[in-house]
Amino acid sequence: MFRVTTLRLLELVLLCAVALAALPSCVGAQEPAQPPAPVTATPPKDSAQQSEQQGQLQNQKPVPPIQVTTGLVHLVATVTDRRHNFVTTLDQADFKVFENGTPQEIRFFGRETDLPLRIALLLDTSNSIRPRLEFEQDAAIDFLNSVIRRGKDMAFLMTFDNEPEVIQDYTSDLALLTKAIRKQRAGGGTALNDAIYRAAEKLSNPPLPQGPNPEVRRVLVVVSDGDDNLSDRALSDAIEAAIRAEASIYAISTNTDWLSISDKDAPRKLHVEGGDKVLQEFADQSGGRVFFPYRVDDLEQSFVDIGAELPSQYFIAYSTTNPLANSQYRKIDVETDRKNLTVRTRKGYYPNAQTPGAQPSK
Repeated sequence: MFRVTTLRLLELVLLCAVALAALPSCVGAQEPAQPPAPVTATPPKDSAQQSEQQGQLQNQKPVPPIQVTTGLVHLVATVTDRRHNFVTTLDQADFKVFENGTPQEIRFFGRETDLPLRIALLLDTSNSIRPRLEFEQDAAIDFLNSVIRRGKDMAFLMTFDNEPEVIQDYTSDLALLTKAIRKQRAGGGTALNDAIYRAAEKLSNPPLPQGPNPEVRRVLVVVSDGDDNLSDRALSDAIEAAIRAEASIYAISTNTDWLSISDKDAPRKLHVEGGDKVLQEFADQSGGRVFFPYRVDDLEQSFVDIGAELPSQYFIAYSTTNPLANSQYRKIDVETDRKNLTVRTRKGYYPNAQTPGAQPSK
């Protein structure tokens, strides 16, 4: 028994000796801890430069994003100086809004609005436009290419001669719009009022953008000489439809018979034709603008001017103080205290409009 125990002790001693002999090599096999990576110090900014940057940030006035303003009266206003340059630096306090002569409180204000566009492009394809149709097509295509933002803005193409016809429905695909414009040929009469009326109806219910904000801007661009000889709708019907749709009408006249050529740098009117007055009325009542190109190929510049105006406008929304039960037309005036500035917007609205702007009367 003693002998067996002694042997067990000897085995344990030998095992311990072997373990102790291997311990240093095991410890040495461990990788040494890595020193921390050096931190590169960022040199401090020049104090003058830093102060300048802070000053710029403080001077920048935040422009609130366009929010959902359903139930308010919507206005899109353009402000120009005496030289017809766009003024885009005004604030809410610079504007005053009157409805039927009564001051209204502005509930929302946005500068250089970035709302998605819904554009109705109307091309006169009657016989009277035949010599100028190619210029119309080229200018219209250039306009859409410069204005339409893919995935955000949409346009549809309507032509009118004996009757209006939607050639290309709402799309942001410029290739589709270009192809549709190129296919057009001239012939027939002119149903201008019917075309404005139908396009306004289509603009009143456009595809809305995805997301929580359904607001869009509605623009109707029409190229015509303004001479209507076939419409079932009256001029007043077409204007009312545009107002109810909150659509601004930009009219480009193809009538150059009334222009003087005595001064090539500044052509002026000899007299105003009936079609010119019609186009002017559409633009004035809706808050848009009318263009009278001097030459046929100046159509392109008119489209360029429209494209420059759209992002240079103000978005104003107010809640009317007048009872909505009265569905009669309400006159709107927008003014500014700034000297030598002109404000252009639509002349009024109907409170039972089905589009955002005023809640419909029951």
